[in-house]
Amino acid sequence: MSFDLPTTIRPLDHLALRGADAAPALVLREGPLSYKDLRDRVGRMAAWLQSQVNEPGGRVASWAAKGELTCLMPLAAARAGLVHVPINPLLKHAQVAHILADSGARLLIATASRLAGLEAGDCPADCRLLAEADALAAVAAHAEALAPSEADPDALAAILYTSGSTGKPKGVMLSHANMWLGAESVADYLGMAADDVTLAVLPLSFDYGQNQLLSTWYAGGSVVPLDYLTPRDVVKAVDRHGVTTLAAVPPLWVQLVELEWPNEVAAKLRRLTNSGGALTPDLVRSLRGLFPQARLFPMYGLTEAFRSTYLDPSLVDSHPTSMGKAIPHAEILVIGDGGEVTADGEEGELVHCGPLVAQGYWQDPVRTAERFKPAPAASRYGGMAVWSGDRVKREGEGLLYFVGRRDAMIKSAGNRISPQEIEEAALASGLVAEAVALGIPDERLGQAVHLVVRAASGHSGAEQELPRILLKELPNFMQPKVIHWRQAMPISPNGKIDRTGLYQELAA
Repeated sequence: MSFDLPTTIRPLDHLALRGADAAPALVLREGPLSYKDLRDRVGRMAAWLQSQVNEPGGRVASWAAKGELTCLMPLAAARAGLVHVPINPLLKHAQVAHILADSGARLLIATASRLAGLEAGDCPADCRLLAEADALAAVAAHAEALAPSEADPDALAAILYTSGSTGKPKGVMLSHANMWLGAESVADYLGMAADDVTLAVLPLSFDYGQNQLLSTWYAGGSVVPLDYLTPRDVVKAVDRHGVTTLAAVPPLWVQLVELEWPNEVAAKLRRLTNSGGALTPDLVRSLRGLFPQARLFPMYGLTEAFRSTYLDPSLVDSHPTSMGKAIPHAEILVIGDGGEVTADGEEGELVHCGPLVAQGYWQDPVRTAERFKPAPAASRYGGMAVWSGDRVKREGEGLLYFVGRRDAMIKSAGNRISPQEIEEAALASGLVAEAVALGIPDERLGQAVHLVVRAASGHSGAEQELPRILLKELPNFMQPKVIHWRQAMPISPNGKIDRTGLYQELAA
C-alpha cells in the first residue's frame, strides 16, 4: 500500500498547465493542439459554458464521439465551476433521458444525429439542447477566457453514470481531488513521461477511459483520441502516431492479438494496461509474445473508487491471475464476514479506503448507504470506504486474487450491465410476460448477455419483433447474444424465478 506519494492537490482544470507550451497535448482529426492551445481552448470553453449555465455546480452533459468537445469538457466544466456529465455515445434515448432527468442537467451538447434520435419527453423542460458543431463554433468566437480556477478540491467536478446489478444507472459523484489523485496515481505507477503518446480507444464516459486523458496530461504527454471501426484501425494509429501507451479491455485485446503486427509497429508500445475484466493466462501469454518489450499492467477497479489495484509487470508471467496490490493513494483491505481483516488465503470482501473513494451516488442516499460505509477499524485512512461486494483473497506474498461477485452484474466487453435494465426493456415491449437477463461466460466478451423470456399471450410474432424493439431501445453492448423462449419459467422454492437454475443450465 502506498500512503506517502508526495502530492499537492490542484483543481482538475490545472492539468492543462502541466505540459510545455509547444509540446503536443491532443491530436485531433483537424490537427494537433499544443499545451498552449489546450490552455487557451479550455479557458474559452469554460467562459462560454459559464455564460450558458450561470449556476455554480450546474450540470452540463455531453453526448458525442471523441473529439475536441468530449476531450476538453472535463477540464472546461471544472474551470467554469460546473459539473460535467459525460454520456456514453453508444446509449440510446431511454438511457439518455434517465441520465438527463436524474442529473438535473441544464445543458446537453451532442452531435446533431444523436439529438435527432431523442423522442418527445426525453429531455427535461429546463435542459437546453445544443448541437456539438454549434457549440464549438460559439466557443471559437467567444472573446473571453477564464483563468485557472481556485476550486475547492472537495467540490464536485463530474458525475459518471454506471449500471448497478438492479435498477437504472446511478451517478457516481467525483470531486476535483478524486480525479486529480487518480491521474497522479496512474501516471506514477505506469511511469509515464512527457514523451509518451496515449491512444485513447476507450469511451471517455467511463472512469478508465477518462483517465487516459487525465493521467497523460498529468505527465505532460500527448493523447490521440480514436473511435476505431475495426481493431486494425488501432494498429494503424499506433504506427501513424508513435503510440507508447495503449489501454484496453479483454475483448479488444483478444481481437488485437489475432492481427498481424509488424515488428517495428509493435515495438513502439512501451506499456499495455488492462481493466474491465480479468486477462486469461492464455491472453497474457499472447500479449507478452506479441509485445515483449512492453510492460503489461493488469488492473482492477470500480467507478465508485476509480482504480484499486494493479499487478506489477515483473510479476505478470509468474502470477498471471493475480489482481496485484493497491495503487498509490489506495488502501485495500480484505474483510471477512465478522468485520475483521482476513488471514492469508481466506476469502473476504474487497474494501477500498482512501482519497480515491467517490462522494456517493447523486441524489440517491439509499444506494449510497448500501455501498459507501465507514471504513473498517483496521483502516489507516478511516472515513468512508467503498464496500465492493467482490470476493477476493490475499495470498502469502501480499497479492490479491479475485474469487467472485456478490451481485448479479453482467460484465460484457468491459461494460457493466444491469440485468434489470434489459429485463425492463423486454417487458415494456408488451411481447413478453416474464424476462430474465443473465451473463453467461463467453470467450471473447467475458460474459455474453442471454435473455430468457416467456411470451405474453396473443403475440404470435413476438420472436421476430422483440429483437427489433430491443435494438431500438437498448445500446449495442446490452443487446442479447441469444434470446431463449420458454413456455414456463423455472420456479425456486421461495416462489421466485430460479435464476440460479437458469444460469447453470445455460452455462453448462
